[in-house]
Amino acid sequence: MEILNRKVYHDYFIDDVYEAGIVLTGTEIKSIRQGNCNIKDCYGIIRNHEVYLLNMFVAPYKEGNLFNHEEVRNRKLLLHKKEIKKLEEAVHIKGLTLVPIKLYFKNNILKVSLGVCRGKKSYDKRESIKERDIKREALRNIKNYS
Repeated sequence: MEILNRKVYHDYFIDDVYEAGIVLTGTEIKSIRQGNCNIKDCYGIIRNHEVYLLNMFVAPYKEGNLFNHEEVRNRKLLLHKKEIKKLEEAVHIKGLTLVPIKLYFKNNILKVSLGVCRGKKSYDKRESIKERDIKREALRNIKNYS
C-alpha cells in the first residue's frame, strides 16, 4: 500500500530523493495502514540538525477511543547524519524545499520518500502539461495505426 503525493510532480522539479523512517505514536500506524493519511500539503523542515515533517494529516483511528493521536502534528524523520548535512546544505544554501513524495511500507516499517525539490514557475507547469499531452497524442496515434 502506498500513499502518493501526485501534486509534487506538477509543482516541483525533483533534484534528489531520500528514504527516511518516521517516528509515529500510538494509533497512527494503524490509521495509516487503513489508508487514512494525507501528505498533499505536507513539507519538511530542519531544526537543530533534525528533520521534521509538518502538516501531515493522519485521521483518528476508529477503535482508538481515549488513546487516539493528534491529527496534524510535527513528525520526526529518521535519517543518517551525512544525509541530514546534505539536506541542510540544500535547504539553507541552495534554497530548495523538502517535500514528501510517497509513504510506503518496507518490511512492515513505514518509510517516507523525501524529495529535495525546486519550485516550478507557471510557464514550466504549462510546458510539462504540453509535453504530457504530446506524448498522450502520440500514443493514441500509434494505437490507431496498429
